[in-house]
Amino acid sequence: DRLRTGASARARVRLADGSTVKLGEKAVFAFERGRSDGLLRNTLRVLAGAFRYTSFGGARGTSPAIRVRNVTIGIRGTDLWGKSTDERDLVCLIDGAIGVSSPGNPEVRLDKPLDFYQLPRGGEPAVDKVSEAQLAEWALETEMQADGAVGKAGGAWRVVAARTAQRNDALALGRRLRAAGFPARLVEEGPGSFATVVAGLESETAAKALAANLRASGGVAEPLVER
Repeated sequence: DRLRTGASARARVRLADGSTVKLGEKAVFAFERGRSDGLLRNTLRVLAGAFRYTSFGGARGTSPAIRVRNVTIGIRGTDLWGKSTDERDLVCLIDGAIGVSSPGNPEVRLDKPLDFYQLPRGGEPAVDKVSEAQLAEWALETEMQADGAVGKAGGAWRVVAARTAQRNDALALGRRLRAAGFPARLVEEGPGSFATVVAGLESETAAKALAANLRASGGVAEPLVER
């Protein structure tokens, strides 16, 4: 399973064990299932962008591993923030303890809040301390914006990017919007009537914010807000 966010977008995902993952803009996140030592182990892969992972204290069973490009994180009872860019992979511990490793380098244990591990592209890993102010600045990259286009399961508002009589045109627009990070889908409204829709917005304000984003970065000329 893979999730991609667009420009200025945020996403919050609740996993089956109750843990949550928050993603910043232009993030690519994948969930993989596999086996190691005879046990079922899940891996959360952050291929690009910023993320925050918070484990659920009541969860039982094997904790997942997190891979941030070239860095692997073993987690337990943990709150952490990280990011993968073209320049480096970065992991910052907020609470709990983690073991962090990278190819050719031994695992390093981080067990104090604000410890962070970074691996520059083509360089050697380093562990240092970050200030609370810097962490607060980083955290903004993965937090939902109060005036943003927030969607959730069961949200009643939607934005129609376009209506057309041609199914293929609606499908093509949907593919283009999904590639840009918008969760667009095709809705067949009747014979010869197809809509490309982003649904699940929690309020009219959120829907209007999304419509503005579609105009600004999605290339949609006249999106319609509907309920």
